[in-house]
Amino acid sequence: MNTERLINGLEALKIPYDQRAIERFIQFHDILDEYNQHMDLTAVLEEEERVDRHDLDSVAILAHVAIPQKARVIDVGTGAGFPGIPILILRPDLQMTLLDAQQKRCLFLEDALKRMELTATVVHARAEDAGQSAEHREQYDFALSRAVASAGVLAELMIPFLDIGGYAVAWKGPKGTGEQESARRAAFLLGGAFEKLIPVQIPEREDWQHMFLVTKKVKNTPRMYPRKAGTPAKKPLA
Repeated sequence: MNTERLINGLEALKIPYDQRAIERFIQFHDILDEYNQHMDLTAVLEEEERVDRHDLDSVAILAHVAIPQKARVIDVGTGAGFPGIPILILRPDLQMTLLDAQQKRCLFLEDALKRMELTATVVHARAEDAGQSAEHREQYDFALSRAVASAGVLAELMIPFLDIGGYAVAWKGPKGTGEQESARRAAFLLGGAFEKLIPVQIPEREDWQHMFLVTKKVKNTPRMYPRKAGTPAKKPLA
């Protein structure tokens, strides 16, 4: 792992870290490589790009959004653990839940967390199903997602998890600026209110146009949402 690039990036973003966090980043990369030999966890194998695209892009939220101590956070569609695990490495105080629909990914996440001595809850479920369950519905302060989907789809998958006053933060690329209106309409139907787009600059990646799409939960989500699994993607609200 390119630890110098990671440290330089964290310092450029003004994100606090300690030596134990750096050790855990190195360990997580090693575990990811180990599992990636027989699982399709990531196609990003070049180390500088992995540090930038997975680690720094995941934790950049800590430079732009104030997440209180011990906040309840759910990473929706976490996949190989992004952004949830890099955030947890730097903020082990958070009550983190990692949600994914593939069981083999969940087993990987559980093993990685155990070996890094980090505490988080791993949930094997579709977001649509978990969002309707009493255990997870309206139980979180923050819902995060780097999943590739439109703003309207992400809103339906994320906002039902939030308690009133909570925030949904979606990682978006350059098309994010064109999704503000659809995000606004979907949020309104789900009990949310679109707040803002935050431009994000990853150090030494001036060509990347990244941003956070932020929505606040202002009232309870109607019981009909999220709709059954697969429906949000086929028939986006916005």
